[in-house]
Amino acid sequence: MPHLTFNCLQGVSPGLTWVDLLRERAAQQPSRIAFQMWNDGVVSSEQLTYGDLDCRSRAIAAQMQRLNLQGERVLLLCPPGLDYVLAFCACLYAGAIAVPIQPPRPKQSLERFQGVAADTQAALILTTSAQQFQPRPLSNIPTLQLDSVLATAATAWQSPNIDPEAIAFLQYTSGSTAAPKGVKISHRNLIHNVAAISHKFELNNRSEGVCWLPPYHDMGLIGGILTSLYQGLTTTLMSPVDFLQRPLRWLQAISRTQATISGGPNFAYDRCVERFKPEQCVGLDLSHWSVAFTGAEPIRMATLERFAATFADYGFCPEAFYPCYGMAEATLMITGGDRTSAPKQLTVDEKKLADHRIQPADQGRLLVGCGQVIDSGQLIIVNPQTLTRCQPNEVGEIWVTSPSVAQGYWQQPQLSQETFHAHLADPGAGPFLRTGDLGCLQNGELFVTGRIKEVMIIHGRNHYASDVEATVAASHPAFRTTWGAAFTVDRHEQTQLVVVQEVGRVWLRRLEPKPIIRAIKQTVSQVHGLRVETIVLVKPGSIPKTSSGKIQRSRCRSQFLAGQLHPIPMAQPANTR
Repeated sequence: MPHLTFNCLQGVSPGLTWVDLLRERAAQQPSRIAFQMWNDGVVSSEQLTYGDLDCRSRAIAAQMQRLNLQGERVLLLCPPGLDYVLAFCACLYAGAIAVPIQPPRPKQSLERFQGVAADTQAALILTTSAQQFQPRPLSNIPTLQLDSVLATAATAWQSPNIDPEAIAFLQYTSGSTAAPKGVKISHRNLIHNVAAISHKFELNNRSEGVCWLPPYHDMGLIGGILTSLYQGLTTTLMSPVDFLQRPLRWLQAISRTQATISGGPNFAYDRCVERFKPEQCVGLDLSHWSVAFTGAEPIRMATLERFAATFADYGFCPEAFYPCYGMAEATLMITGGDRTSAPKQLTVDEKKLADHRIQPADQGRLLVGCGQVIDSGQLIIVNPQTLTRCQPNEVGEIWVTSPSVAQGYWQQPQLSQETFHAHLADPGAGPFLRTGDLGCLQNGELFVTGRIKEVMIIHGRNHYASDVEATVAASHPAFRTTWGAAFTVDRHEQTQLVVVQEVGRVWLRRLEPKPIIRAIKQTVSQVHGLRVETIVLVKPGSIPKTSSGKIQRSRCRSQFLAGQLHPIPMAQPANTR
């Protein structure tokens, strides 16, 4: 095998596959730790070297090859951690198509899981003895337990003949505005995107990572695991549940391992600030953390500023923040900034923004820049109705062309054509990926303003659901650590605004609903000039969200209309008429 170059976009051969990359890593640095686990506040003895990863992946793949699974779909039903990494890599080594999916829990709705299993027509499930719950509907699919495969089986592995355009895995979209769809990510897509990420993050062989993000979500799998493998780093993995329960352990892991790269959605930084206790941060050192990436949901400058202020005394540098923009349809990352520069921000007039216009203002909505296209691709802003380019001061749909753009949706040719093969009306340039996101370009910097399907039209004016939700969250301390959803319903031939808002757990026992409802009404009216017709106060965890933490507004709306929400007893749904 020829020596491979990994540290720049120009050095990546177009004929490479992920099997080539993983084999080369194992040959170059077999004893280096690829992944280690962070358990109960310490680095545990659970670890995988690059040599171990290669050997054990080949052993599992050899078992899969006996079943002739090349090109077949394989569900990854493993808990987050080392086994998930092994399961994914084994699929690559076998030439199978991996299907990362969140393992279902007892008493959890199986609707999404069953839908993915049926859509993929999976031929095998990779699981472990630690995954105790397996849904009955999957009992007819053969299962292979990773921990039952001996490493000696690796000798039977045969290198598969894989085309770089072959599908490496199906990334099912998080479904924040629609039913989940399987995005077809090829080996070439994956290599190109992680190469671009590695280049923009300026990773090198001294970089180290920490990742708590779920591996069945694209940011965790690609941003946390595969980018680390591509660059040959050591990354410490921790359970997503461990982070959610004790978010400061994330920072402790970064401190203890002197990690240089780690990140998560906006809410992760908020949660660290909310749970901050000085006595739990004794000896915390964040001075090595040079890339604190954030994305997957709206990025709020107030969150970044609070986090930077809270942890400044522990060595955190605000310039480490790295806002980025991406989506599964483009493998992962589309835009990102300069690693050593502070995030760019733009304050715009809210009324003009509602009319899809950008006018800088001293006061208004604060937008956070997400950088520029990270590779040789192109990003343009397009009027979604006329399919013509927007002017620099206009908001439109974000369209992208890049080698990272995926092949389409699994078994959905018409939707794939509409989404992945868009052309401008004049002069017909394309094809482009239609992201469904709204934004603008200012001096080459992308500012994302919302999603097309989440723009609410009330009395002829456009209002972003995320803006209303942020206003509600700021209206009362009881909402500071929880989630809310804003949407519209049609009643009495009128479009009415509904807000469903979680109440912080510590407020439940002393909740006075009338002042809270009044605060929501008054604040939304003052900021947006809107009347909230119906308010539903619910317990924490009631708002449906995707695996990456995105609010599923359409699903929440359906639950509201079907009477499936469970209001706090002392605060029945409050009609504000």
